[in-house]
Amino acid sequence: MSDVTKLLGNVAGGDTHSLNQLYDQVYAELRAIAGQKMASERPGHTLQPTALVHEAYLRLGGAEGFKFKNRAHFFAAAAEAMRRILVDSARRKAQLKRGGDRERVELHETRIAAPVEDEKLLQINEALDALAREDPLKAEVVKLRYFIGLKHQEIADALGVSEVTVRRHWAVARIRLFELMAQRPAPSGAPG
Repeated sequence: MSDVTKLLGNVAGGDTHSLNQLYDQVYAELRAIAGQKMASERPGHTLQPTALVHEAYLRLGGAEGFKFKNRAHFFAAAAEAMRRILVDSARRKAQLKRGGDRERVELHETRIAAPVEDEKLLQINEALDALAREDPLKAEVVKLRYFIGLKHQEIADALGVSEVTVRRHWAVARIRLFELMAQRPAPSGAPG
């Protein structure tokens, strides 16, 4: 059993000292994951990796909400929290780009283009949600591989399946995501 898994058990039992130890132990890894995710964002993005880690950690629930089976389960939840934060940020920007609560004014021969990265992130999110409805296990493999960066064997251990199954699901899921994205136009950014 890893130190993180032991600390998660202690935190679930109400040990607040273990919560601080857990944060110290996982912070560097969460920061690296956040940095990796933020590297694919457009330059000038207002959300920084440190803020992404802190927001994700808060969304995980603090001492009262830490009910994770093991290290892999914790990092899977952290990846999902980071994904949701980035998607929410992209939606807010897309909504503001389209006027938000402001009055609409027609502009002739003027186009204001949104950064492609935000719209692409929303499109990936919609495709991943559709994949989750079709095949939750394949969607979970994508989240763990893409958003956390786990290796195939780590995903297999986290999900309780073989590495061969993970590799197969990853290959099929990538193809299916491309198909789903091709079927849908880029999202409008409206909350949904």
